[in-house]
Amino acid sequence: MTTTNAPIDWPRIDTVFLDMDGTLLDLHFDNHFWLEHVPRRYGEARGLSFEAARAELHARYRDIAGTLDWYCVDHWSRELGLDILLLKREVEHLIAVHPHVPDFLEALAALGKRRVLVTNAHQKTLALKLERTPLAGHLERVVSAHDLGIAKESPAFWPAFQAIEPFDPERSLFVDDNLDVLRTARAYGFRRLLAVLAPDSRQPPRQTDEFPAISDFSALLPGLAAAAQSTVSGA
Repeated sequence: MTTTNAPIDWPRIDTVFLDMDGTLLDLHFDNHFWLEHVPRRYGEARGLSFEAARAELHARYRDIAGTLDWYCVDHWSRELGLDILLLKREVEHLIAVHPHVPDFLEALAALGKRRVLVTNAHQKTLALKLERTPLAGHLERVVSAHDLGIAKESPAFWPAFQAIEPFDPERSLFVDDNLDVLRTARAYGFRRLLAVLAPDSRQPPRQTDEFPAISDFSALLPGLAAAAQSTVSGA
């Protein structure tokens, strides 16, 4: 629950861009879905053992990891002959917001920061998760990479995003659990980047020295509270 470097200078930030899966939401849902639930249903449909189905799917996942197709519900429905959205609804009870996220988002609002969700999730998955959580009420805008036809891992993503959501990379914070995505944002010119070390609550936290990082958003609440108090004192 600690940051790996100096506190964030909140007065110098106008906009906070936030990933969804693994950042605001617990990645346990997605990991369970793709690594357990889909192989089980795929095996049942094809007459394969769970182990054989999982081995086949893992290889297919690896082939397109980091591309927009990897995140695409329609792609996997076509490729696997399964209704992926229906399968997601079978385990939708596992969709959960990470601890302290609502408090963090409300603290940003109190400071007048623009809160923008930037996700690789397909629009159908995004709709399901916004239906199951209160996130939408805490955000000024929600953008799926599928709206742009470019995954966040691609160097072309941020120039295309800038065209629909103008922002100053020098005065923006971007939070994500995917290090490849953070590297792309850094190359685009983001000055402030933050990695999430515990995207899946059922897995031990990861480590990175490459980016400032937090285990959860409680680490940012004292700094936001201090910034709010400073704003009040200076009014």
